[in-house]
Amino acid sequence: MDMTKLLLSSFQNKTSSQTPFWFMRQAGRYLPEYREVRKQAGSFMNLALNPELACEVTLQPIRRFGMSGAILFSDILMIPYGLGVDVEFVEGKGPQLSQIQNAQDLTKLSFDSFDRLNPVYEALDRIKSELGNETSLIGFCGAPWTVATYMVEGGSSKDFKNMKKWMYTDEESFSEMIDLLAEASIQYLKKQVKAGAEVLQIFDSWCGVLTKENFDKYSIQPTKKIVEGVKADFPDIPIIGFPRKCGSNLPKYVRETGIDGVSLDETVDLDLTLGTIDEKVLLQGCLDNGLLLGNEEKMLIEAEKILHKMKNRRFIFNLGHGVMKYTNPDQVGVLSEFIKSWKK
Repeated sequence: MDMTKLLLSSFQNKTSSQTPFWFMRQAGRYLPEYREVRKQAGSFMNLALNPELACEVTLQPIRRFGMSGAILFSDILMIPYGLGVDVEFVEGKGPQLSQIQNAQDLTKLSFDSFDRLNPVYEALDRIKSELGNETSLIGFCGAPWTVATYMVEGGSSKDFKNMKKWMYTDEESFSEMIDLLAEASIQYLKKQVKAGAEVLQIFDSWCGVLTKENFDKYSIQPTKKIVEGVKADFPDIPIIGFPRKCGSNLPKYVRETGIDGVSLDETVDLDLTLGTIDEKVLLQGCLDNGLLLGNEEKMLIEAEKILHKMKNRRFIFNLGHGVMKYTNPDQVGVLSEFIKSWKK
């Protein structure tokens, strides 16, 4: 780990008067320069799988706002794509996938096509070579449960009916799929580290719909497997988990997965969390992304509350979820400058 980088040093007992920060979806549709590149690429997948263009859009917010971390421009659905699933992003509808819904469908998945993800690693290599000496490079994947929801439902879902039907009617084959995705995640993340990623994040965006028992089985245990698998080869790589809206399951998730840091969504009670999460675990988050859409004064008041509460913790400032496409870039700039100027 390069301890001269503010974001990386936050995982250790390094003191600094400044707070590292980055924003989920900091590269994307709210930036006019991104929209120009997206138009040039023709489709989201063309953009994400073009190393030169993916590098460019990853660096755009860093040039504008000077975040402490640059997260690879990609998507959590790269793993199903690498396993042979057809993945397309349709304007106005979001991701559309060829569905995997039962034991027979599982036979369609294969690591034989995993080299389709090679452009992702090339993009990371390019980004690393162009990043400044102060900015940490963040790689990521989706957690198995969350990735599986898109594969089984064929896209986004509100009720996850196909997912739950399979989970409750054929637990054996359903668990086989989760295990397969965990193994794919390990391979994918290890290759990201080899390509230059310095921090990793595991996004479990839909774990909040799981019952307590199933949360342990399909969120905690697969994440633990991924963390152990990656750290077997890269013991010093910091890994952040993001169990979005997991509620009272948060302390157990942190304890049992072995993550180095946990990203908090906007619904988390910070005062309660500070008392239940070991101080060795870095906290990240958790400004409501909706605050970037409106009143600047209110946004900065809430940001300062978070910064003040976290001033004695290992902490990376972030949002509770990603920057929305309707966000004015000027608001992101104001927030960025405020965080950089705020002293502990």
